[in-house]
Amino acid sequence: MKKSKIYIGCCGAYCEKCKAFVDKSCKGCKIGYDTKERDINKAKCKIKLCCFRDKKLDTCADCDQFSNCKIFNNKFKIGTRDNKKCQESLNFIKNEGYDKFLLKTKNWKSHIGKLK
Repeated sequence: MKKSKIYIGCCGAYCEKCKAFVDKSCKGCKIGYDTKERDINKAKCKIKLCCFRDKKLDTCADCDQFSNCKIFNNKFKIGTRDNKKCQESLNFIKNEGYDKFLLKTKNWKSHIGKLK
């Protein structure tokens, strides 16, 4: 079964390995919005609203303005572990593509992990 980029959050987190997604306390970053089962306008994540709803992108890696994005940097305070790991994921996607990123997530234990 091929992994799908629907499991990649706009911010670069990988939902399929996220504890909240696994224990079903979260429905995933994009799952259900693409099929209209969930209303994107009710989403609380500003990154998701900007990227997925407004710009119609798969992730922030596809956005020309990502490197200076105030929405991303306000959500993940600059210098925090999640900010660094999500930026690393998005840069990896931008440079290597979604398929290679999905291969890297195979051994992850959470929503963020090692890419090298």
